[in-house]
Amino acid sequence: MDTTSDSIEEYILQHIDKEPAYLKKLTRETHLYTLKPRMLSGHLQGRMLKMFCNMVSPKNILEIGAFTGYSALCMAESLPKGGMLHTIEVNDEMEEFLDRVFSESDYADRITLHIGDALKVIPQLDVEFDVAFIDGNKRHYLEYFEAVYPKMKVGGLMIADNTLWDGHVLEADSRDAQTLGVKKFNDFVAQDDRVERVIVPVRDGMTLVRKIR
Repeated sequence: MDTTSDSIEEYILQHIDKEPAYLKKLTRETHLYTLKPRMLSGHLQGRMLKMFCNMVSPKNILEIGAFTGYSALCMAESLPKGGMLHTIEVNDEMEEFLDRVFSESDYADRITLHIGDALKVIPQLDVEFDVAFIDGNKRHYLEYFEAVYPKMKVGGLMIADNTLWDGHVLEADSRDAQTLGVKKFNDFVAQDDRVERVIVPVRDGMTLVRKIR
């Protein structure tokens, strides 16, 4: 059977939960107003993030790297009344855009936006998280992990995006700082006996890490 990856993806999208209209609108705006719209989580990954969160039934969620807010809104769908998602975005030029997107959504009361360096913001958060989504600067993935780990509940789920990094993780002699950051994170997590882990080869790779102690 001869199929293309685009055909398979289209088939998948036709057979999963539909993308909510407000997220379709956000996708269009992301392509209109940002230089790197491919950073958007998108329909498939967004529905996966919601599903993963629903399985955990989180009260508190942490996100590192908000971009235009798509993934935050997907995860916020899983929160109960009184739950909270803390999302951290380093690019202050996105603040006005994100404030509008979140305030216009049904989840405005469940999302707190922090503008700044995640490695400085996380220690200031007096919160125990059930889920953490790591999608920030690839150079700092291991540092994010080490900052987030003490804030996670036992049994909590960390999800790290882009952990296959377009296949560059296979390059033994790479000098690219982002590639080296992802590889360092992958190698460390693979040997960490405090967690369970699996890499899901969806899009650019998602590593699921469950804290067991």
